Amino acid sequence: MPLRIEQSTSASELATLVGPLEAVPGPRYLALARRVQELLTTGRLAAGSRLPAERELATALGLSRVTVASAFRELRETGHASTRHGSGTVTELPDTGVSWGAPTTDPGVLDLAHAALEAAPQLADAYRQALAAFPAFAAGHGYASGGLPELRSAIADRYTARGLPTDPDQVLVTAGTGDATDVVLETLLQPGDRVLVEHPTYPGALGMVEAHGGRCLPVPVTADDPDAVIGAAQLAARQSSPRLAFLMPDFSNPTGARLTAAGRRRLAATLWQQGVLAVVDEVSTELYLDDGPLPPFAAGLPDAATVTVGGLSKAVWGGLRVGWVRADAALVAQLGDVLRRRQLSVGVLDQLAATTLVRDLDAVLEQRRAVLRERRDLLRAALARRLPDWTVPCPNGGLSLWCTLPPGLSSAALVAAAAPLGLVLAEGRAFGTGHAFDDHLRLPFTRPADQLHRAVDLLAQAAATVRAEVAGRVGTDARPAGRVPAVV
Repeated sequence: MPLRIEQSTSASELATLVGPLEAVPGPRYLALARRVQELLTTGRLAAGSRLPAERELATALGLSRVTVASAFRELRETGHASTRHGSGTVTELPDTGVSWGAPTTDPGVLDLAHAALEAAPQLADAYRQALAAFPAFAAGHGYASGGLPELRSAIADRYTARGLPTDPDQVLVTAGTGDATDVVLETLLQPGDRVLVEHPTYPGALGMVEAHGGRCLPVPVTADDPDAVIGAAQLAARQSSPRLAFLMPDFSNPTGARLTAAGRRRLAATLWQQGVLAVVDEVSTELYLDDGPLPPFAAGLPDAATVTVGGLSKAVWGGLRVGWVRADAALVAQLGDVLRRRQLSVGVLDQLAATTLVRDLDAVLEQRRAVLRERRDLLRAALARRLPDWTVPCPNGGLSLWCTLPPGLSSAALVAAAAPLGLVLAEGRAFGTGHAFDDHLRLPFTRPADQLHRAVDLLAQAAATVRAEVAGRVGTDARPAGRVPAVV
């Protein structure tokens, strides 16, 4: 599919972004190519940007034209650029080659590729109540297109209580949060449309954008300075005119970054002013562990400015496939038409159980937060003991740690070394575009204490194996090939 060109980057602009090349090792042409690759994978230079002419960039950087031409050739060979008739040299993000399959159900495997808790204690009773209410529904056809009125009302009431007044006709019930996101993208994306995404972000979102013909426009996000994404998003929106923005303002997966109250107001207003519709994933919003709740991202803006998706998979259980979309009523009706082409209804029994759980969600979340807080601290302490050279920030909420690996240790290599030990991990590269984040590893703190201790022991073994292999390898590639497990 051809990439629609939205912007050109001038020689002076690119020279400023590239900066001095003296500190970059290797020949000048490789240094320049590496800097452009870095700018692309961190989102500071948009994919699809038309690069300046070789002569102009050579002048701006104080290099020879041959050096710049060689750098452009290197970018083309690595998949970071292509030359198109009438468009010059255009930046691209190459396929990472990272793929993943379904979550494992093998009881002999310790799965840390998926950020998912065991079922909440309240789930079984919710289904008992659902079964008690079931006879009243059994005489009907069993379809609840758009969601049972009871569930839509419960979800709307919860949004209202959080500071976002919502009517039931603004709610569409879906088969999970991923299903909610997918129906939004299917409805609103046209082939070639840009979608602003945090970088790193949830791999499922990247895959869905691509599946619907969209193009990801990454903007960097970090837990150290979460509000820094605002300026990057504003620049990207102004330069590249994305159709949508996919955001996780609370405990972004995988970094754990959380926008401040002021920051989310600024970003929401910026996107609205730029004509970018924000698709906000709130699946982990109420899993705060150290601080309290913050205002919803959409608070204070017209309902048409934001689409919010949520669900019960993280707070209650991944096996309860109930999610929802909250949006302007007219858009919800449009989304409902698209959803009905795929499925007439989410299961009635699941919706009845979900209604009870949403009504009692505060009690569920209180217990979940206590469990997650204990497991987060346990995992960080275990990592500090066994792998002290890893950098492991402490997120204020969410479900996972985003670890920075020490120099020379690749997450791809760790994934391969851990698999034979019975430990399933997710590559850092799965959370980004291009080839970014191989120096990071996401570790969920969602498993019981004994499993987390065992996982760290296996991680230490895998890391030792990788280091030994790297030390003994002569002239071979340290990056393993193969499939990577699914990430949720």
